[in-house]
Amino acid sequence: MIEVDRVIAQRLDSGVPLVGEVAKYIISAGGKRLRPVLLLLTCGALGFKGTQRHNLAAVVEFIHTATLLHDDVVDESTLRRGRPTANERFGNPASVLVGDFLYSRAFQMMVDAQSMRVMQILADATNVIAEGEVLQLMNMHDASLDEDGYLKVIRSKTAKLFEASARLGAVVANSPVEIEQACADYGQALGTAFQVIDDVLDYDGNAAEMGKNLGDDLREGKATLPLILAMQRGDAAQRQTVREAIETGSVDRLIDIVTIVRTTGALEATRDAAAAEAQRAINAAMQLPDNPYRNAMLVLASQLLNRRT
Repeated sequence: MIEVDRVIAQRLDSGVPLVGEVAKYIISAGGKRLRPVLLLLTCGALGFKGTQRHNLAAVVEFIHTATLLHDDVVDESTLRRGRPTANERFGNPASVLVGDFLYSRAFQMMVDAQSMRVMQILADATNVIAEGEVLQLMNMHDASLDEDGYLKVIRSKTAKLFEASARLGAVVANSPVEIEQACADYGQALGTAFQVIDDVLDYDGNAAEMGKNLGDDLREGKATLPLILAMQRGDAAQRQTVREAIETGSVDRLIDIVTIVRTTGALEATRDAAAAEAQRAINAAMQLPDNPYRNAMLVLASQLLNRRT
């Protein structure tokens, strides 16, 4: 990861000062770097030691960062990772355009791999992520969204880049098809579990620990799994309260919503859904060679359920 950070710093260099300033601002905020970590772990588990793993790990982090810049503009977010978002600090135009720069720089870097397969995986992933963003936009304030519709969004918007990161490790290691698919399955399941837990924390987290405002999802009119399950399990009055909050994007009754999500068992049921995805990730990783990297992938999936940020 030290080498990946070196590549990131080197490739952020631009002749336009504002580009580097905004990009460095959001990347220096830290974050979990899960996608590049996942790519490196997969490479390690499959015995690939080439330097291209550092380049591709930086690529997936650039793509992820570009989505964050655009997301925060669309969602009108003001806080991420404990400090003002880039759009809050630099304005919407700069955030959108620097996001575009990171996308284009990522595509420049993936050409260095000299692999059409790598290009295909990352191009397809980027396209699916964009579709997921639009799908989520269409679902805003829609209280009728069901669990399948919710999963379709997060598997496109969030899990797809996890899936691509893990698949790339198998591709550069020239792994057989079944191992590549196991890696992709691991990444998709891990990414899905990550997002489901993220949605739990919007109603069961600590704002200071998380680095974002609690209730942001509700404020944006997002029908996430805790709310979907609360409406399925609650009585008529509880369903109406949640439905109105989603449709209006109001957080005036956030305390009531949190109480409903907890008392109906929706929060626990959502955690169970995340646990099932984590187990699916573990099952997929078990198909890889037994070594410390594979074991770290197992630990990552199991510990994901305990995250508080």
